Amino acid sequence: MNNFYKNFVNEEYDHKGRLIKFELNCPANYNFAYDVIDGIAKIKPDKKAIHWVHESGEEREFTYAQLSKLTNKVANMFRAHGVKKGDMVMLVLKRHYQFWLCVYGLMKLGAISIPATNQLMEKDYTYRFESASVKYVVATAEGEVTEHIDASCEKYKDLQEKFIARGSRDGWTSFDEEIEKYSDEFERVETLVDEPMFLYFSSGTTGYPKMILHSYYYSAAHIVTAKHWHCVHEGTLHLTISDSGWGKCAWGKLFGQFTCGACEFIYDFDRFNSAKMLSMIEKYRITSFCAPPTMYRFFIKEGIENYDLSSLERACIAGEALNPEVYNRFFEYTGLKLMEAFGQTETVPIVANLGNMTPKPGSMGKPVPLYDVVLVDENDNEVNVGETGEICIRTDGQYHKGLLKCYYRNEQDTNDSWHNNLYHTGDTAWKDEDGYYWYVGRVDDVIKSSGYRIGPFEIESVLMEHPSVLECAVTGVKDAIRGQVVKATIVLTKNFKPSDELVKELQNYVKNATAPYKYPRVIEFVDELPKTISGKIIRKAIRKSDENKD
Repeated sequence: MNNFYKNFVNEEYDHKGRLIKFELNCPANYNFAYDVIDGIAKIKPDKKAIHWVHESGEEREFTYAQLSKLTNKVANMFRAHGVKKGDMVMLVLKRHYQFWLCVYGLMKLGAISIPATNQLMEKDYTYRFESASVKYVVATAEGEVTEHIDASCEKYKDLQEKFIARGSRDGWTSFDEEIEKYSDEFERVETLVDEPMFLYFSSGTTGYPKMILHSYYYSAAHIVTAKHWHCVHEGTLHLTISDSGWGKCAWGKLFGQFTCGACEFIYDFDRFNSAKMLSMIEKYRITSFCAPPTMYRFFIKEGIENYDLSSLERACIAGEALNPEVYNRFFEYTGLKLMEAFGQTETVPIVANLGNMTPKPGSMGKPVPLYDVVLVDENDNEVNVGETGEICIRTDGQYHKGLLKCYYRNEQDTNDSWHNNLYHTGDTAWKDEDGYYWYVGRVDDVIKSSGYRIGPFEIESVLMEHPSVLECAVTGVKDAIRGQVVKATIVLTKNFKPSDELVKELQNYVKNATAPYKYPRVIEFVDELPKTISGKIIRKAIRKSDENKD
């Protein structure tokens, strides 16, 4: 562990070397950009921090000294353009290295980053701009991102400036050209460790997406992610597959890996291609790797035995359930056991296979010592071994350093998640006699497909705008490749009849109205939907019916 953070991390291990205690005691003014990026730059200025490779073949490497100076330039640029401490800045930058420059530069200013996926559509941006009072946006020139943002700004008038990376567009300021005008020296802005640092929008499982607000503690808490789950160290070259707009990026590409002195490998691609990804691991000798189980399924289907993956020291999974066959096949080819973990955008890993634990295929592992984890019933009473309960974290009524600060501008949801001295995850599991946790599902109706977490409400809202749809319910159905795919069960209006043409029309309608990965791959037309006495749709009944058809 690097000396510069030993002072604020308290760890203990058992006689077998397993982590049994992990506490954070950060300085009151802890700021990752200053204390980690700049901190390592002072100790080891020439140490490589980022190795970025674009799918076109373009490459760039950044030492910690270069990263420190570039983020100073970015901080100076944002300040000159009016960005102040506490301002909300949305970043839609795919896997471009500019994302890292922006996040750390904004941290130095005390501004709040809002990562967002490039798959959002006009209405998605309008909702997010209005909800968070976004003042600035930095977006990629690739794809239709800037077009959707410009269209949104016809309604949302409070955006003060738009920056564009890797290209140009009328009405936008060139991020890449503008930063070159500014000094690489920047005097530290005083920020407090419990002040807002990061804001994510949730998947919207029970309504429109909620705003998850994190403090600077969040960046420190991810030490446990990198050091004890990904098992990175000074010589590690780590690769996590994630778009910068998703919470998994913070888990594997932004914080803990740097704190442990590892080098972050970033492969900047548009569409996942298993052959190309395997080639990247082989060519650049990746040593630590993390991806959803779906990616490993594609690797096996591609012919993983045809690639040299001998550089890998650690392989981790998260985001969806693991098929034991995938676990066994990957172990057969590489000799590595896939190490699963469970957590949320609101947290760092809650349950995981840490360090030298022996994983049970299909199990999430055991509770991470940062948290006091408990499984409870609907009355918040702890359940017995073997019984399903909601995964909760005891907080003793106090702010927990590894959790979100709150659901921003949503006191009701914050209170719903925190009560009886428990933080409620909304996910359920059961625990075996050895203390391993086994995932069951959401208390609500989230769909997990190819590593994405998809909430049904947004898709239903789009479908209901189509003239053919009278009522609809969106659920997940099992899929051998993606884990789950989105299914829409639809009651048609009287002027429409079921047809293959209508299925295609509805699918394209969703693709054009919201992020394309959310579209229903399966559509079933029915005469009526199952409902409660009060008229609420029973999605559980639809899922059960689909399971009985298998």
